Amino acid sequence: MTTQTRTTKTLGTLGATPPIGLGLMGMSALYGPADRDESIATIHAALDAGITLLDTGDFYAMGHNELLLSEALRGVDRDAVQISVKYGALRGPDGSWFGFDASPAATKTWLAYSLQRLGTDHVDVYRPARLDPRVPIEETVGAIAELVEAGHVRHIGLSEVGAETIRRAHAVHPISDLQIEYSLISRGVEGDILDTCRELGIGITAYGVLSRGLISGHYDPAKTGAGDFRAHTPRFQGDNLDANLALVEALRGIAAEAGVTVAQAAIAWVASRGDDIVPLVGARTRERLAESLGAVDVTLTADQLAAIEQAMPADRVAGTRYAEDQMAMLDSEK
Repeated sequence: MTTQTRTTKTLGTLGATPPIGLGLMGMSALYGPADRDESIATIHAALDAGITLLDTGDFYAMGHNELLLSEALRGVDRDAVQISVKYGALRGPDGSWFGFDASPAATKTWLAYSLQRLGTDHVDVYRPARLDPRVPIEETVGAIAELVEAGHVRHIGLSEVGAETIRRAHAVHPISDLQIEYSLISRGVEGDILDTCRELGIGITAYGVLSRGLISGHYDPAKTGAGDFRAHTPRFQGDNLDANLALVEALRGIAAEAGVTVAQAAIAWVASRGDDIVPLVGARTRERLAESLGAVDVTLTADQLAAIEQAMPADRVAGTRYAEDQMAMLDSEK
């Protein structure tokens, strides 16, 4: 292990960003109860550490996450942070999912609500959370481009879309970055999607770098409650979970030899994929954030990278990253 000297990465039109971003979803929803005060303290700790790329979604607990972020940013210089917002998911009062709406009218409406909840006049990156199969991507991006022209959005991003969609979107307006799951055990971005992004100068914000905690070295099935969506995800169920946790133990041994934690090894592996790839960590506490930030100071050698991939080969993971109905919504998997 050596000390990493790079302090920034590059995300397309967004330009220089910190080497790690903070994903806020778990502070509001889907992973069970979260602690409001600890969540805000964690955001503040990230800012203090120079981590200014903050990722949220308007559908995370139906606006709660944006309101939480707004509270955390009171008194913070707006120009000192980069707020990335995903939109478009349709949800019911019971939390059910109905699909996505990224039509031009809905796109502008979702943003109006987000700006109000966030307490700002603009977001730095605005992106549909998924491809709306009923709406040509050109129409969606065109609507966001109008919001850029009006000053309400600074950059346009995409999420979980394939190479053809990326090209069509970029032809309408330059795309800053593609947000997509990327980890040791989720490597679908490699190949056409990543090649296309690099050809067009589009960065990657990699979420799920710890596969929702599965490969963090801390996951405890006994603590997965009824409100935790991981309980309904194939990788976290039955024999699949046992097989995947066995891979984590193999990774633990390699990480120990490198003098890092399991989570740090997994994050550093993603970070090593390129200067145009920014890992988003979903830390919900200051303790987990501090561990994740430790990965910034890690550069894995070629031998260590090879050993990590041997310990956790992508083709050995058991189960898909989402349930079947959610997988069907991913243009990136088609």
